[in-house]
Amino acid sequence: MKIGDKVRFLSETGGGRVSGFQGKDIVLVQDEDGFDIPMPVRECVVIETDNYNIPTPADKARRAQQSAPPKPATQPLPGHPAPTPAERPEQPRPSVYRQPETRGGNVLNVYLAFVPVDIKAVSTTPFEAYLVNDSNYDLYYTYLAAQGTAWSVIAHGLIGPNEKYLLEEFEKAALNDRERVCVQLLAFKDRSSFLLKPAASVELRIDTVKFYKLHTFQPSDFFETPALIYDLVRDDRPARQIIVDAQELQQAIRQKKTVELQEKAAHKSQSKPNPNPKKDIVEVDLHIDELLDDTRGMTSGEMLQYQLIKFREVMEQYRRKPGQRIVFIHGKGEGVLRKAVLDELRRKYPTCKTQDASFQEYGFGATLVTIH
Repeated sequence: MKIGDKVRFLSETGGGRVSGFQGKDIVLVQDEDGFDIPMPVRECVVIETDNYNIPTPADKARRAQQSAPPKPATQPLPGHPAPTPAERPEQPRPSVYRQPETRGGNVLNVYLAFVPVDIKAVSTTPFEAYLVNDSNYDLYYTYLAAQGTAWSVIAHGLIGPNEKYLLEEFEKAALNDRERVCVQLLAFKDRSSFLLKPAASVELRIDTVKFYKLHTFQPSDFFETPALIYDLVRDDRPARQIIVDAQELQQAIRQKKTVELQEKAAHKSQSKPNPNPKKDIVEVDLHIDELLDDTRGMTSGEMLQYQLIKFREVMEQYRRKPGQRIVFIHGKGEGVLRKAVLDELRRKYPTCKTQDASFQEYGFGATLVTIH
C-alpha cells in the first residue's frame, strides 16, 4: 500500500485515495470531499494502485545525480597520472541474505505460537502471536479471526524459510475475539525447483482459559521464553480443521437423543433409588482463589470475567445430560458473581431449572442448576 492507491474500508462503508501515513499502522485516506480519514492499515484493502507514481531505477539515478553537489574540477598532481578505469575501485553490489536450507526442511512444518510479553504477570500481560515456518519453503500466509459467521483479516504476507514472524500483539481484553482463528498457507521456493505442496487452510479453536494459567506456556526451540504453540501443518499434514456442517450436527443430535430415550426406557424398570443422591451432583467452586494460583495485578472485572468463563465451560460440558445437577459455589459476598451467574442462566440456558442450593451445606453462597 502506498500514496496514490485507491482503497476501500473492510469494516465500514467508504474509501478513497491514500494521502499519507501515521506511523506503520495508520494510513490517511482522502475521501471525495478532501478530508483525510485515519484508518488502521489492516482495515483497508487496495482496489486500484497508482503505478505511475513509482519511480523507475532510471528516475532514481537521475534524481540522485541532480541532487548531488558538483564535483570540483581537479587536476592530477605532477608525476601522478589520472587513474584508468581499470584502477578505479569497484562499487559493492547489493546482495540479499537468504536463510540456508536445513536437513529435513523439505517436509512442511508450520506452527502458530502465542507468547506472553511478561511471563511473570501472565494474568494481565499482553500477548504476541507468531507464525513459525520450520521448513525450507517460502510461505504466503493469511491470518484471520472469526466474528460470528464472518471472518476478518488480521495479517497477511510472505514469510521466508526457517523464520518466525510477528503477526500481532493483543491485550487480554481481546482474547474473546481470538476463540476461532484460521491460517491459510501456500508454500513455494523462489530460487530452486521443489516438490509441490497443497495449499492449506486450517481453522483452530483457541482455549482462552489457558491464557490465564502459567503452566500452559512451555519451553520450545523457537523462543527464549515459554510459549503456547498450535500445530498448523505437521510433516506435510494440515492440522485437523474445525468444520461443522449444521445439518449433520442437527441429525447427530437427534440420533443421540433417540438412543438416550431408548436406553432410558429399557432400563427404567430396572432402575433403583439412589441411596446417595449427592453422588450425582457436580460441585464447582467459582471462588477466584480456587481457580487461579496468582491473581496479582488483576482487576475485579477481569476476575469476574474469568469466573464466568469457567461457569460457561462447565455448562457446555453438561448441557447435553438431562437431569444432571450442578452446584455452583459463588459465595455470599456482595452478590455480584451470583447475579452474573443467574443472568447467564436466564439468557443462555433458559430451559435449565435453578434454585438455591442446600442451606445446611452451602448457606446462601451456592446455586443448584438442573439440566433440562
